[in-house]
Amino acid sequence: MSTPVRVRMAPSPTGSPHVGLVRTALFNFAFARHAALQGQDATFVLRIEDTDKERSTEESYQAILDLFRWIGLDWDEGVEKGGPYGPYRQSERGDLYRDVLAKLAASSHTYECFCTNEEVDARRKASGSKVMGYDGFCRDLSAEQRAAFEAEGRAPLVRFRMPDGSITWDDLVRGDVTFDTTHVPDFALCRANGDPLYTLTAPVDDATMHITHVLRGEDLLSSTPRQIALFEALKAIGVAEETPAYGHLPYVMGEGNKKLSKRDPQAHALAYRDQGFIPEGLMNYLALLGWAIAADRDVFSLEEMVEAFDIKDVNPNPARFDLKKADAINTSQMRRLSVEEITHRVLPFLKDAGVVGDPVGDADARLLELAMPLVAERINKLSEAPAMLGFLFVDEADFAIDPDDAAKLLTEDGLGVVRAALEAVEGLKQWSTAAIQDALQATLVDELGLKPRNAFGPVRVAISGRRVSPPLFESMELLGRDRSLSRLRGALG
Repeated sequence: MSTPVRVRMAPSPTGSPHVGLVRTALFNFAFARHAALQGQDATFVLRIEDTDKERSTEESYQAILDLFRWIGLDWDEGVEKGGPYGPYRQSERGDLYRDVLAKLAASSHTYECFCTNEEVDARRKASGSKVMGYDGFCRDLSAEQRAAFEAEGRAPLVRFRMPDGSITWDDLVRGDVTFDTTHVPDFALCRANGDPLYTLTAPVDDATMHITHVLRGEDLLSSTPRQIALFEALKAIGVAEETPAYGHLPYVMGEGNKKLSKRDPQAHALAYRDQGFIPEGLMNYLALLGWAIAADRDVFSLEEMVEAFDIKDVNPNPARFDLKKADAINTSQMRRLSVEEITHRVLPFLKDAGVVGDPVGDADARLLELAMPLVAERINKLSEAPAMLGFLFVDEADFAIDPDDAAKLLTEDGLGVVRAALEAVEGLKQWSTAAIQDALQATLVDELGLKPRNAFGPVRVAISGRRVSPPLFESMELLGRDRSLSRLRGALG
């Protein structure tokens, strides 16, 4: 029987979730689900690293859960679902960390450090050392030195003894990676008040949750020698069974070839939902940041990605976040949706904008059913629907024409076109798309000799209030004779 595959995502609830987090979660998810397709027992775990008490918030925690639900990365085990290795919030695992710290101390893998940051910096400058980090001063304190520090009232923190030599691992993305431990100083496992740090909690959680593969960002590459060394200690004290395989995903870069940071507006993952992206579009684009399903293909589903995904195909080079391409991919994914599905997804945006009521009335539901086929191929984001459709639902007393569009198209010549259009359609016996089109075509194009753009643009603005709208003739049929004629007259003053 094959070895189980267990991967995890462990976000910190300390702010708005980052798109880099989503990309990492996606690759972990695809890795696990692909293994499952190959017949392996594969589990995707979601746990929360909330030991930073000052910065962790319940709001951010809920935002993480909302994000995972929206993007469709359903976790098998973890917060809210439970599992055999819970609890899955680090703030609830304090007893475990304290027990591990005690075992590490008893086996001499750790020691107490009384140094201040200022003392460490002063010693480094005095020695001329270029090695940043701790210098091991407290590794072998005498009883007298300890007593002197304690007499000063200093509270020690716990440091891990890094082994001498080098640490090498076969990175799943980058191949062999080696660090000389001379450049990996002894590191703290907990604060002076006893609160555990990420350097302890992440490996202990990975060990006790039997995580087999750790796929994470390149920014954490330098911490991997520490985690591997700590895993060896955890195995020695009976806490861990195996060291997981590590793979470091490429940086996501922003403008100016700088790493995309939380300060960059395009970094906030949930903002894309609010802007009208569909999850299929965002996830498809993020998959391209370091991976490709084929050299000549950019658009694919999550299911297609899972089937094709191989961690060996991930490119280790930095990937640049291109908002224009993200928009284009989202548009392509929108075109894959049925009209019924797009209608379902735009409803929250229409309700929020007050275009339709909540719940939707019967008359509005019928009008929306008729209107959506006209705009489904024109909407690139769900958030565009209110502006595109609002003119059909608005009360006539509240109907308004966009001032910029009016200035461009409802000029003296444009108003002349509107006047001719009104005369062409007000006497129609049948108010249908075909009849409206025939009348306007005959009058504005055939008789006046106008090009279609110049003929129908002013009429479109008068009818919909905007230059961009659903098809004109169909829109006028949906509006009805009375409302259409009223708007043409209103544009003329």
